[in-house]
Amino acid sequence: MAKWQSFKVAELKVYRLMVWVINRVDNLVLQYNTLKLCCSATLLLQIKSSTFARNLKIRNGLYSNKMNTKKIIEYRALLGVTKTATLKELKTIYRNCMKDMHPDTIQDPTERLAAEEKSTEIIAAYHFLVSIAPETLEKDKAEYTRITSSTNIADFYYEKGVLYVTFLDGSSFEYFGILRPIYIKMVNAESPSRFARRHIYNEYIYRSSSKLVAAE
Repeated sequence: MAKWQSFKVAELKVYRLMVWVINRVDNLVLQYNTLKLCCSATLLLQIKSSTFARNLKIRNGLYSNKMNTKKIIEYRALLGVTKTATLKELKTIYRNCMKDMHPDTIQDPTERLAAEEKSTEIIAAYHFLVSIAPETLEKDKAEYTRITSSTNIADFYYEKGVLYVTFLDGSSFEYFGILRPIYIKMVNAESPSRFARRHIYNEYIYRSSSKLVAAE
C-alpha cells in the first residue's frame, strides 16, 4: 500500500503548490502556466493511482475482467455466432438463449443451479461480444481515432494476451491477441505511444474499458 499512498502524498503536494501559487504569485501569466501544469500533474497522478489500485486487485484475485482471444472464440461458440454478427442478431440469440435457460422455469435444484451458471456465462458472453461488435466499434470510430492519434499513453500493462492501455485523457482500451514479443517491443520502444499507433491500435481486436457498451 506504500506505493498507493505515495501517489496520494504527491497529489496533496501538487494541490498545496496550487494554493501557494494562487495566494503568492501576482504575475497572471506565470500563475496560469503553473496552475495548468499542476492540473496535468494531478490528472496523471490520479490515473497512476487508479491503475495501481486495479493492478493490486488483479494480483489479489479481486478483478476478473480478463479476456484473451481463446475466450472470445469460446463466447462466440457459446452463442453460436461469428465475428460478423450484428447487434440485432446478438440480441435475438441472447434473448432466445436466456428464455431456454432461465432458472425460474426449472424445478429440479441441481438442474436449476446448472441453468444459473449457464445463464451467467451467456450474459457475460453477450455483453462482451456487444462491446467488440463491428457496429459498436464503428459507432465510436471517430472518437477512437481522435484519442489514439492525438493522445499519448499514460500507462499500459500486459496480461494473458491482452494489452491494457490508459491514455492521458483518462480513456482506456483493451487489445486482444497481442503476442508477448510485441509487448516487449512496445516496452523497449523509444516512444510506446508512437509504437502503438503504428503496430497496435488498428491491428487488433479492441474494446473500450472506460465506456463498456451493451446493446439496448
